[in-house]
Amino acid sequence: MPRTKIIPPEAAARLIVDGDTLAIGGFVGIGVPEALINALAKRFGETGGPRDLTLVFAAGQGDGGDRGLNRLAREGLIRRAIGAHWGLVPALGALALDGRIEAYCLPQGVICHLYRETAAGRPGLITRVGLGTFVDPRLEGGRMNAASTEHMVRVIELDGEEFLFYPCRPIDVALVRGTTADEEGNVTIEREAATLDTLSIAQATKNSGGIVIVQVERVVTRHVPAPREVRLPGMLVDGVVVASSAVHMQTFAEAYNPAYSGEVRVVSEAPEATALDARKVIARRAAMLLKTGSVVNLGIGIPEGIATVASEEGILDRITLTVEAGAIGGVPAGGLSFGAATNAQAVVDQPYQFDFYDGGGLDQAFLGMAEADRDGHVNVSRFGRRLVGAGGFINISQSARNVFFLGTFTAGAEMSVSDGKLRIQRDGTVPKFVDAVAQITFNGERALATGQSVLYITERCVLRLGDDGLEVIELAPGVDLERDVLARIGFRAKVAPELREMDAAIFRDAPLGLGERSPLTLDERVDYRANDDLVFIDFDDLAVDTLEEAEALAALLSRRLSDIGTRVNLIVNYGNFEPGGAAAPRFFEMVRQHERSHFLSSARYSTDALLRRKLAQAFADAGLSQTIYRSFEEGTNALAAHTARRRPAWNQDD
Repeated sequence: MPRTKIIPPEAAARLIVDGDTLAIGGFVGIGVPEALINALAKRFGETGGPRDLTLVFAAGQGDGGDRGLNRLAREGLIRRAIGAHWGLVPALGALALDGRIEAYCLPQGVICHLYRETAAGRPGLITRVGLGTFVDPRLEGGRMNAASTEHMVRVIELDGEEFLFYPCRPIDVALVRGTTADEEGNVTIEREAATLDTLSIAQATKNSGGIVIVQVERVVTRHVPAPREVRLPGMLVDGVVVASSAVHMQTFAEAYNPAYSGEVRVVSEAPEATALDARKVIARRAAMLLKTGSVVNLGIGIPEGIATVASEEGILDRITLTVEAGAIGGVPAGGLSFGAATNAQAVVDQPYQFDFYDGGGLDQAFLGMAEADRDGHVNVSRFGRRLVGAGGFINISQSARNVFFLGTFTAGAEMSVSDGKLRIQRDGTVPKFVDAVAQITFNGERALATGQSVLYITERCVLRLGDDGLEVIELAPGVDLERDVLARIGFRAKVAPELREMDAAIFRDAPLGLGERSPLTLDERVDYRANDDLVFIDFDDLAVDTLEEAEALAALLSRRLSDIGTRVNLIVNYGNFEPGGAAAPRFFEMVRQHERSHFLSSARYSTDALLRRKLAQAFADAGLSQTIYRSFEEGTNALAAHTARRRPAWNQDD
């Protein structure tokens, strides 16, 4: 008779021995093997063993209270913890802060990718992710306390470029989760909200000589689904534990939502409307920056409100929202269901989502901001006795083409929003903009060097990261620049010569009309930087389909370029732009005239691969250079090569 793989949770816990390296799957409250975690905690409480485990986790499985990994926060049970997000496991974080365990924080995508590298028998992960942050060994090396002395990462150089090398570590035991198992251990995940890194963890563990234990909600004698629906093949599974519904919720907030697992599509994707307050003001200003066709990531907290605003404005279907857990499209869930998405178009494994992120696939990232400093560095990972960790923040913020940090200007302020103005009744006592952040989770200097576009959006002002640090570029109506902004910053921030007022419509409880208007006026689409002899023109999302529209654009550009009075270098964003119909001949005639009259050199780029090919053909047919670069950075590199001088460190917020 074949050996059954079905075992009780107590038996599974007994398979873990002193000194094991234990990897646990899950994302916040999704896919957490709670029955297995509880059994391990119970065994330790009753017997004092196993001891001195090394715990590895990516997305911080917990609820901020006592569920998930919080149950394993026992001195003696855990000797070392290596994780990405610590904010929802405060009990474990307390052990780290007190120096009672070794504690390390690595980027979430790095941990996910290390599972794959371990599975493949490779020595480790080579990546740019983490350079210049607290993970960089020249800063803190991801070490969270003095007890953590091992080097988890080191700097290497390949072809003259710096990378970080994260060595692989074998895994002895994996605790993961699925939905249905057969008696041979084949597991499907039809009711799970995300696929996560379950397969990668299991492969890494088996190829390390370890054991894989899977928590499921049911067992069948024979599997009916097609083989392609098996997420974990039986050859990778050593034990299967059937859990009760109480410890097998789909998320820590919801017992089961079929829209998360794709079993149904709900009629409405619209998030519930929220009241107009300072947080919504920030989300509304950020939503004005959403670009049609963009692939977007929204962080936890205030950035989640962007989806609500986009829904209210009827533009949610113009962008593709993604979540690091693997969801693509639909509407991301919040709170303890974060990581799931309603009506997702697709769900991929978490490591593959981070492949896409790390390679620059994100057009826009809107992330939280706990504090920022004069150099544009951002800290979201550690504040005194509060250990949050990086989660996927480093991967996302370091790799997105355009990154926007959202947060209130100070903590604890009392404000009201009405009649197109912001009124500050009592300012907060905790500043968000400081001289130097406590920990670098995002490196502003590196962002400048790589040509990233970076904005900091608050309820009372918008700041831009420029060559000389942070610069105030927008001010809320009703706010005094000196009293309410500059005096509340821990350094002397610069003020843009073209400082403008934030749109008063943001501060009125009425639709912004984002579905009917362009996010930029024609005049705002031209930005001249005299120090760099550079003009940036942004055609993204601009409609030029008629001869009249082409003539208006030609007149505007002729005026702006003539005002400069000298020949300059040009870079143009062709984003979501294609001149159509009767406008096309006039548009290309204008391009020819301006290149002869106003430019030393020029470069064009579009992040849309199909559009690049179509534009290249259109430019070739017009007798113009057909080179269309993939990004702003590639375009500026081409300009630098052409002009034989240093590439300008220049950023454009769109």
